Amino acid sequence: MDGAQISVIIPAHNEADYIGATLASLIASRLDGIAAELIVVPNGCRDETAEIARALGPRAEAAGWSYRVIESAAGGKPLALDLGEEAATGRVLAYIDADVIVSPRLVAALAEALDTDVPRYGSGRPAVMRSPSAATRAYARIWTRLPMFNATAPGFGVFAMNRAGRARWGKWPKVRGDDAFARLAFTPDERIEVPEGYEWPLTDGFLPLMRVRRRQDRGVREVAALHPELMGNDGVEKVGLSGALRLLVTDPPGMIVYSVIKIASRTGADSGGWTRGR
Repeated sequence: MDGAQISVIIPAHNEADYIGATLASLIASRLDGIAAELIVVPNGCRDETAEIARALGPRAEAAGWSYRVIESAAGGKPLALDLGEEAATGRVLAYIDADVIVSPRLVAALAEALDTDVPRYGSGRPAVMRSPSAATRAYARIWTRLPMFNATAPGFGVFAMNRAGRARWGKWPKVRGDDAFARLAFTPDERIEVPEGYEWPLTDGFLPLMRVRRRQDRGVREVAALHPELMGNDGVEKVGLSGALRLLVTDPPGMIVYSVIKIASRTGADSGGWTRGR
């Protein structure tokens, strides 16, 4: 392949329990004649993530994908993103977490929407997977009603950009909030949400949710500290007191769980890594 229309990059750290389903959903994509490549980057893994990814290579190629697994002994998501991009040939670059399930037309829709010479960022419409944890379900009921979740192309779990947009920075910054950084590198008018969706999991359980929320919040603060000029691109309304009261009145248990996790996540230290705290 001289060059793909879209390159899908999947950084993966100890994702043996999840990456098979993610890759299966991508392999089942309806590419509709679009030249696509799939690049999996297992990095710093202590499980069978790389082996699972390599085993799916023939199946991906039979479905029309160009397929590569680039394994790195060194961990770190910024490194994995850089390694994937070094191999990518696509005019559009899509970045997908290793525990996401994409809908059949999402990849093709992103390739079509972002195939332009002007900088553009895009994502699909997220849906949260149902969790076996009551705490996670309660948290999700509130979180999915917040302005950030319902903003255009919020981008957690899946985001994409064209080459003109990616040219705005060099190597990926060493921040935990890579998705926040990527989204904020584009103005609201430069973001596109395609109607095709994807399923994204919240971590199961109160304590894991607290750890993940802590890391996510600190990731955003890292971006703000390193690139304060980007924060004006957020474009998301605040909930405000009236909005918080409305959430409390309509779903008291959900709002209590969400608030306690949000407050508790402001204390303590995180691991400094990028695992999801399962």
